[in-house]
Amino acid sequence: MNTANLQLEGLYAAVAGLMNALRDKNLLSQEEIDQAFGGVEAAMVADPGRPTQLSAAHVDAICFPARFLRLANQVSARGDALSFAQLTAEVGRSKPPR
Repeated sequence: MNTANLQLEGLYAAVAGLMNALRDKNLLSQEEIDQAFGGVEAAMVADPGRPTQLSAAHVDAICFPARFLRLANQVSARGDALSFAQLTAEVGRSKPPR
């Protein structure tokens, strides 16, 4: 399975979670956005079929978009600006152990 496809799957799930929250609230705080992305990631990790069918690296690939967007949201809320490369490096360093 192509890792890029897994990242796209995660991105679609993350955007869907955000869009649902935006539609329900009409306005989101930083915390609400963080909770939406956290919920998306938790759902992807908890999918009982995925961990047994895919390697840990593939599960990380699926979760990458939600983790990236969650971190970008946190950084932006603090008034900081990091490049894509800086954000991706931090996502890699901060991913939860499996």
